Amino acid sequence: MNLKLFFKAPKEIEGLPQSALGKSIKSLTDASLEIEKMDLAIVGVTEDRGTQINLGVSEGADQIRQKLYRLKKSTVQLKLADLGNLQTGEHYEDTLARLTEVCEYLMANKVVPIIIGGTHDLCLGQYLAYQHKEELISVLNVDAKMDVEIQGDHNETFLSKLITHKPNFLFSYNHLAHQQYLVEADALSAIQKLYFEALRLGEIRDHMHLAEPIIRMANMLTFDVTAIRSADAPGNAMAEPFGLTAEEACQLFWYAGMNEKMSSLSLFEYNPTLDDQREKTASILATMIWYFIEGYYNRKDTGQFNSDNYTKYTVSFEGSDETMTFYKSNRSEKWWMLVNYGEGLLDRAYIPCSYEDYTAATHGDFPERWIKAQGKLI
Repeated sequence: MNLKLFFKAPKEIEGLPQSALGKSIKSLTDASLEIEKMDLAIVGVTEDRGTQINLGVSEGADQIRQKLYRLKKSTVQLKLADLGNLQTGEHYEDTLARLTEVCEYLMANKVVPIIIGGTHDLCLGQYLAYQHKEELISVLNVDAKMDVEIQGDHNETFLSKLITHKPNFLFSYNHLAHQQYLVEADALSAIQKLYFEALRLGEIRDHMHLAEPIIRMANMLTFDVTAIRSADAPGNAMAEPFGLTAEEACQLFWYAGMNEKMSSLSLFEYNPTLDDQREKTASILATMIWYFIEGYYNRKDTGQFNSDNYTKYTVSFEGSDETMTFYKSNRSEKWWMLVNYGEGLLDRAYIPCSYEDYTAATHGDFPERWIKAQGKLI
């Protein structure tokens, strides 16, 4: 694929010191760039036809770059490319198709796309890049709302299209940081009936670590800036007074970077025309990406559960022949549980879980996450 046909160069960023992250980012115009040797690639999106409410998102990608490039690079050997901004198509659907094609190409080369700018409905293009992988995937959405409205802009209605897409390749859709008074009760009920997980804002605030196994389950993460409270992120027409703090959002992106399964990331709905004079929202989003990058280069687990890197725990249930098997990583101390859904040796899945799930089993209770996994697999 000739990526230069798909992209246009972003606004030039001048005056970067040698210690700046931007000095270690290769551009698409760099003659030495070999995309297959990269680990991560920034994909800017300027498409704004998905909204009539948050007009201005078309400028978001370049403003996030201005902040990201000026952050300090760490000691990791960074293999990050910035491809520029995706050329918008003649029609909205053309842009979606281009985003799908680019993401599919990058992931086929084991490069993680980091999509910035545009409206949240564009995550459909990100999602469709997985359709030829011949495996089920898990999607994680971080948003104050659930965009399943019957009528409205694309960025208010797209979620039902994602969940019901045919052919189906969705194993799990999970949602973080929703605010219950902004979400239709029927939408939450549907999530539960499909054995998906939704962790509301208050639960994350009280127990941040409970979000980590849900993030670790995901192959794809999409983040709506609306999830961050307006005091921290005013650059969004749908900004709410309550939401994640900047620190909590960075923590979630650190978890996401550490997730060995995470193969694409998107950050949508930033509107620089509504940001404050110091571009506070852009600074937060850039820092979130910085934490994702750092997390990526601190990945520890292999997923080879028969190796010496994992400790196996078997839990028996009194008065029953039933047992549950858990694995704990000796490197990261993260937990997984084994779910069998057939008689064959391959009819099994390793589901990310928490220490609380393990202790619940030791007390004779089947963890809710195990029950939901059974419901999806059987």
